[in-house]
Amino acid sequence: MKTEIILIGGGGHCKSCIDVVELTENYRIAGIIDLPEKVGEKVLGYPIIASDADFSEILKQYSSFLITIGQIESPQKRISLFKRLRQAKRHLPVIVSPLAYVSKHARIGDGTVVMHSAVINADAVVGENCIINSKALVEHDAVIGDHCHIATSAIVNGNVLIDEGCFVGSGAVCRNNIKIGAFSFICSNVTVANDVRAFSRKEPEYGSELF
Repeated sequence: MKTEIILIGGGGHCKSCIDVVELTENYRIAGIIDLPEKVGEKVLGYPIIASDADFSEILKQYSSFLITIGQIESPQKRISLFKRLRQAKRHLPVIVSPLAYVSKHARIGDGTVVMHSAVINADAVVGENCIINSKALVEHDAVIGDHCHIATSAIVNGNVLIDEGCFVGSGAVCRNNIKIGAFSFICSNVTVANDVRAFSRKEPEYGSELF
């Protein structure tokens, strides 16, 4: 019997996550949380059942959640939500597309989603609440910190260290053995050949709003 899971965020990234969850054997989408004005609408056939005003009640009703808000400009909302769910002791499963390849020697943290055709190779470590997007490559011995988004077709080569809260854009290539500092933003289609200093070592302040 499949476990019911609630998706948080009903935008474009949610649609991609739905496509992945539908192919998994362990979870069934029970509903989506989004903006108040969208309650009652559907995303790919799944109902938006609640908004941030109902979040506390939804936490009482369900135990498994996936954050399906995207991350490009800032990881702020995803981090805030992850902390609230962790504080509430809710289950944040790792969701891996059956069309992806994850080495049995790799490690992936709670709440991370691995999309179609992504590859995570041996001894790679991916932190919590990350997006490893379609066709992204995380090579051997690479370390991806918590709350990162490795976008479509991005390449993270061997022994690269990416600190928390980073965004690596579509088609970007990170040369092996470099370090990318916390909350860095790597543009699409660039080659990163040298270390990148942290944008901030202190997490930004977050409000109570979900969206």
